[in-house]
Amino acid sequence: MTESVTALVDRLRSHFGARALALDVAHGEATLEVAAADWFAVGMELRDTFGFEVPIDVCGLDYLSYGSDEWDTTDVSSEGFSRGVEGLGPGRFKWGQQPHEQGPKKDVDGVMPSKELSGGRFAVVLHLLSLKNNLRLRVRCRCTDDTVPVVASLVPVWPGLNWFEREAFDLYGIIFEGHPDLRRLLTDYGFVGHPFRKDFPLIGNVEVRYDEVAQRVIYEPVTSVTPRVLVPRTVRDDSRYNQAQAEQGARSGQVHIEK
Repeated sequence: MTESVTALVDRLRSHFGARALALDVAHGEATLEVAAADWFAVGMELRDTFGFEVPIDVCGLDYLSYGSDEWDTTDVSSEGFSRGVEGLGPGRFKWGQQPHEQGPKKDVDGVMPSKELSGGRFAVVLHLLSLKNNLRLRVRCRCTDDTVPVVASLVPVWPGLNWFEREAFDLYGIIFEGHPDLRRLLTDYGFVGHPFRKDFPLIGNVEVRYDEVAQRVIYEPVTSVTPRVLVPRTVRDDSRYNQAQAEQGARSGQVHIEK
């Protein structure tokens, strides 16, 4: 029998009680937030009691610049417009530098960033599917330590999450305690840092080139790449196109009259 999302939320709230730090419904799907200390136990109960037998995904999140506005001012003149974007925003810094906060925090999708709610900078998100009840559930927890983010591995609960947790460890540096083989999955051997963290520069930390003298590939600190501004390009209406069409139509009408 298919269960409604509302009924699921009621059951989750009744079952987990105070362990449910937040329980919301958006776009027809429920999100349950729990503490990192309850991560493993909640996973077991979601599988055995609520019938979420299929894990869809586990991913990491970095809330370092969440809700920050990197826009300063936008000036418009007869010569065009400019983006007043502060320097050293996320991605626009070199290796060894730290990004700056980009102004006041703002409401994002109706949810204010709240470190006081359940943890700190890093979070882990789990997506679950119940085939029996035709329901999906998103579960999130915040890691309590920003320096060494740690959360229990869910591989003993859902073995299929093995490589998903390895990916989150590789890209975000989140430690999944109890994982049977926690090592990098996507980056190269000896890679320094975690590339999906907001304090990791978009230019990376090393560049690769072939050395003719040594006759091998060597790694060097980044020197030839300039940090980029990744503010989305603003496309504005250009009246010149409409004006050209109008002038072309006027010329066509004039030629028709002369004939």
